[in-house]
Amino acid sequence: MDLLPLDDTTSVAPQLHPEEMAELAATGVTAVICNRPDAEVPPSHQAAAMQAAAEAAGLAFVFNPVSMPNMTMTAVEEQGDAIDAAEGKVVAYCASGTRSAVLWALSQTGRMTPDEILAATERAGFQLGGLRPQLIALAEDA
Repeated sequence: MDLLPLDDTTSVAPQLHPEEMAELAATGVTAVICNRPDAEVPPSHQAAAMQAAAEAAGLAFVFNPVSMPNMTMTAVEEQGDAIDAAEGKVVAYCASGTRSAVLWALSQTGRMTPDEILAATERAGFQLGGLRPQLIALAEDA
């Protein structure tokens, strides 16, 4: 399992496996957010199976599937709400972690500066400088 921390409470990861949920819970994670549409994964890793495994480990589970060309502000807001509602650490996952990092970055506008957001994503290994104009626009609207 490759967790990539973005801040003190939120990490992103490539595809998780059902058997990793108990390990996540043991490390203080309280919520898992799935950003991967079911059409991308086999039945063993679709949202229902992942939710069952997460809940069996005592974790909250949020299904917020996103494909990059169809990312909406509703999905961004849902991501931010899920992070805010968690009572501990959060792990969001998709195929590589990138979609989850983008959703986190956009959801943090108004809380962090664009430079702080991009520095956090870069520390986690994501080069998201192309988001700067959107981050600035969202920060101005916040």
